[in-house]
Amino acid sequence: MVYYDIPYLDIEANYDMSMSKTPKRRPGSNPRSRARPRARGRAVVIGRDDLLGVIQGFNPWWRGRAPQAPEFHRTPYIVCRKYLDDESLRRAVLLSGPRRVGKTTILQQVAKAMIGEGRPARSVCYVSLDHPALVQVPLSQVIELYHEAIFPEGEPAVLLLDEVQYSERWDLHLKQLVDHRPEYRILATGSASLEHRRRLTESGVGRWVTVPIPTLSFYEFLRLRGADLSAVPADLRTDALFSLEAAELSLLGSRFRPLMPLFGRYLILGGFPEPAVRDDVEFGQRVLREDVIDGVLKRDITALYKFRNVADLEKLFVYLCVHSGGIFSVTNCANALGATKPTVSNYLQGLREANLVYLLPPFKRTGKQALKAPPKVYLVDAALRNAVLLKGEEVLADATQMGTIVETTVLRHLLSRYHWDAPEITYWRGARRGREIDFVVKTPRYTVAVEVKYRSDAQVSSDAGLVDFCAENDVERAFWVTQREQDFGRSRLAECETEVLRVPAHILVYLLGQDERLQWGEG
Repeated sequence: MVYYDIPYLDIEANYDMSMSKTPKRRPGSNPRSRARPRARGRAVVIGRDDLLGVIQGFNPWWRGRAPQAPEFHRTPYIVCRKYLDDESLRRAVLLSGPRRVGKTTILQQVAKAMIGEGRPARSVCYVSLDHPALVQVPLSQVIELYHEAIFPEGEPAVLLLDEVQYSERWDLHLKQLVDHRPEYRILATGSASLEHRRRLTESGVGRWVTVPIPTLSFYEFLRLRGADLSAVPADLRTDALFSLEAAELSLLGSRFRPLMPLFGRYLILGGFPEPAVRDDVEFGQRVLREDVIDGVLKRDITALYKFRNVADLEKLFVYLCVHSGGIFSVTNCANALGATKPTVSNYLQGLREANLVYLLPPFKRTGKQALKAPPKVYLVDAALRNAVLLKGEEVLADATQMGTIVETTVLRHLLSRYHWDAPEITYWRGARRGREIDFVVKTPRYTVAVEVKYRSDAQVSSDAGLVDFCAENDVERAFWVTQREQDFGRSRLAECETEVLRVPAHILVYLLGQDERLQWGEG
């Protein structure tokens, strides 16, 4: 059942139910203003004892039960712990990502670890702020009750705030806590990423840092499933591939060969943890449709952004599933759905802010060209497309669909791997028809071009868009992502000095995930 924060009507307040005649109104008065009684303050929905019981129910370790959480730690957990353990960092940490990617699990893991490291159990407080009892109560009141009944005020405490965006004026409460309560270490989660960024701008820079939590990388997918990774070098980074000779790349390809079937499972099941470990396609797709898609479309977006027409929102999402990876035209989409262009634009932004889609802008050559060119749209995980369109293992034999699925998967890994370098990730289209590059990762220090050719014949031809782009932009290195292990190798473009690595998709995405892990000091 879905609960909403609906105002309660006090039918006894200044309201005579026996009135049968319409009262006379004074000139200039609004008759609608007397249709409902004037509120005398927010109604009390839940009493103090019941509220305390809810908070205690979220924290079984206060009653001597150890926190229950998986042993495997995802990379965002490692990042959050580094921030929380840095006593010089006077900021809250916001963990932002789609529904069902493991945000709550990370909060539980933090609670388990901190109590295990010697913190008093009652100094660690977890609350889920989308609980129907808590959405009615200001965050400040929850914390006040916590100190009154559980843990003394002024002592060091850890606040774990789940789905914080459901708490009214959460941004102002966090700002006050960060500015005036240095004894708190605060980790909050939210399913609406850009909602956090808007609040950040409004409340002032420097109060919190955002840590993205995407769906599982292929590396994490294998670790979570307990796959045998002993043959794969645990300290190998993606950039190191450019220094290996042909024989070394061939040997490395053979070591990755056992992972190829698991890569197929990953492309079908996706990176949401619960379906990933069950290995049941029908179950996994049902979970994604009911918990992730319906939960976001019918609850998160409608509640946070006040969208009224859920049917149009659902139609738009299905449209994006069908056209994922393509150039997105607001006009074409509006015509196809029978909706207005402002509606499509607003709903698309809502889906983006709810972490369901990526918008990939065009590579900027000139200001005019950048303004005219439309973006590409990708789902955050290819499994969402599979779930909506009911695509199972048969997609593995469909070259066209696999091209889209692998392209989406590569983008997910590029975004995570290069996130902390604050890159621009775009697509490129050349002036000549048919010349295109799937992804360009650009920072002040480097530019990386990535072209996905997931097919049996994946040679770099002289008329490929990669050649034009690298020659025009002085690119040092580029990835040509292939399907076959036999394509694994290095070459240099004759037209420029760009070194191109032809790399099978399963090897590249695995190493991008391992790069991210090694970047934070844990393999």
